[in-house]
Amino acid sequence: MLTLRPITAENLESVLALKVSPAQKSYVSTVAASLAQAWVYRDTAFPFAVYAGDEPVGFVMLGYYAPRQQYTLWKFLIDAAHQHRGYGRQALQLAIRWLQEVKGANEVYTGVLLGNENAKRLYLSEGFAPTGLVENNMEELRLRC
Repeated sequence: MLTLRPITAENLESVLALKVSPAQKSYVSTVAASLAQAWVYRDTAFPFAVYAGDEPVGFVMLGYYAPRQQYTLWKFLIDAAHQHRGYGRQALQLAIRWLQEVKGANEVYTGVLLGNENAKRLYLSEGFAPTGLVENNMEELRLRC
């Protein structure tokens, strides 16, 4: 069973060690870069470690983008050693549920870099749909909850 857990002093090093495969590096920010952004945007960024039992297997960062008044799936990765086990889908569902239950979100936005077909396929299969906006080499997707 997967859970989302806060990043703490106790799990920071193991979360920072999470990495995607070399083929995915151009599509995903590192956990360290994401946590730096979370610090700068600490009032509107919500980072979590994704755990399978007691082992961190991924990272997700949710956010609130005030200029457009929308909740976002901002960063998302499953460690290369833990992919192809359904963790990505489960973690995505947990993240969306957290935004709904804790923040009252009725829509969730995300962006997917052009060419990242695996991520796009996952998002589409979970109900996200293109909004028609493409900027900075990223396609915007929206989920109506």
